[in-house]
Amino acid sequence: MRLTASFVLLFALVLVSVGLAFREALGVVLSQQSERVLDQEWAAVRGYLRMQRGELVWIYDPENSDDTFAVERLRRVLLLTDTQGKVMEISSGYSALGEEKAELIQKALRAPQPVTVERRDAQGRPYLVRMGVLRDQGNDFFLAIGLPAEDMMLARSRLSRVYFLMLPVTLMAIAVLGWFAAGATLNPLRRVAEATQTVSAGNLDLRLPLHGSGDELDRLIETFNGMMERLDLNFRQIRQFSIDASHELRTPITAIRGQLEVALFTAESKEEYRDAIVTALEDVERLGQIVKSLLLLAQAESGQLALQKSAVDVSEAVAELADQFRLAAADKGIGLTLEAPESCVAVVDRTQVERLVYHLLSNAVKYTQPGGEVRLTLRREPAAVYLQVSDNGQGIAETHLPHVFERFYRIREGRPGSDQGAGLGLAFVAWVVRAHGGTIEVASVPGKGSRFEITLPAGPAEELERVFAPAPARDSV
Repeated sequence: MRLTASFVLLFALVLVSVGLAFREALGVVLSQQSERVLDQEWAAVRGYLRMQRGELVWIYDPENSDDTFAVERLRRVLLLTDTQGKVMEISSGYSALGEEKAELIQKALRAPQPVTVERRDAQGRPYLVRMGVLRDQGNDFFLAIGLPAEDMMLARSRLSRVYFLMLPVTLMAIAVLGWFAAGATLNPLRRVAEATQTVSAGNLDLRLPLHGSGDELDRLIETFNGMMERLDLNFRQIRQFSIDASHELRTPITAIRGQLEVALFTAESKEEYRDAIVTALEDVERLGQIVKSLLLLAQAESGQLALQKSAVDVSEAVAELADQFRLAAADKGIGLTLEAPESCVAVVDRTQVERLVYHLLSNAVKYTQPGGEVRLTLRREPAAVYLQVSDNGQGIAETHLPHVFERFYRIREGRPGSDQGAGLGLAFVAWVVRAHGGTIEVASVPGKGSRFEITLPAGPAEELERVFAPAPARDSV
């Protein structure tokens, strides 16, 4: 209703403006036509009036019907006086307009060109009167001829009356057409509104068809469908997260309960009770680590875990982590090699970058067989920090590579120790990289090892050089 009313109001303003403008334009055209007729009449009078023996007389052939008709027509509304205002000839038609004042006659005689004024007779009928000086053989006379303007005025008023009488009918037709047009325009929006009311957590597969016109409505439908796809994906992720989290938490809880039940019903000595409690505490520790990882990842993905960026010497941080893992790697008979420059400065969150490197080194050491090697490479590129962790361990099958950064995704077949983790480490690594605006890629060949490549923006080199001075690169083992 509001849209239709807006259409009708807009069209009403436009049509009224057009009608008024057309009325004025018509008046101007009719006035110009009358002026041209008066010009022709004025020229004709000058052609028929001549001085003979000191008097003005009409010169024409009475036997010629055309001349007779023309002179009679010219003399219907005519006034002729001398320069003193003495009437020499006046028609009955001009008498109905009244006599001209001497001041007006003198003003018209002095005017360089004839002037046109409007007069009305006793009945109020309008006339256009052309008055000015008539000069012949050195004598001046005052001449005024009139032209009825009633038809011109009536034509304009009749046209205006018909136009504005038809205007309500036109607006009514526009209102009806606008009502149906507005309904046809709003029906797709109404369907979108009805569709949004049916959306729930269990009904996220709803999609609206496009009209194919490529207009704003199609873009709205595309936006709606995109929103539904994102909601569907998010809800599926939430459901999968709930299932995975329940499974991961149930396993250690079940193990703890089993250990305690065994101790309660079968243990007969302090040592047996102690062994059961130690095993249960190990499972409790694992349960605590899972909960801590879940909380940390949830905070990260919800935006509650904000990065605390500062200028950090990444070489120093990576070297400290490499030193921590060398002992564990040596116990398994694995070599750990670090290749890094003496100083590699970047604006990053040191804590999160250390966690990133920690998870990558932990997985590399865990899934590399004795006698293998883990290599950690760090280098500074013009505007980024490049980090690579590679090993020659079991590797990852190609079918698993697209999923390694998903939460709770673990590869169990042929990987000893795969049941010890919760499958959250690489998901957190991917979040750290995204939060820094970097990229992460993984390449792996089963039986030959894996390689994780990370690129993080380093920040403006000018600012970093003011904090840390550059130094030559080194290789450390």
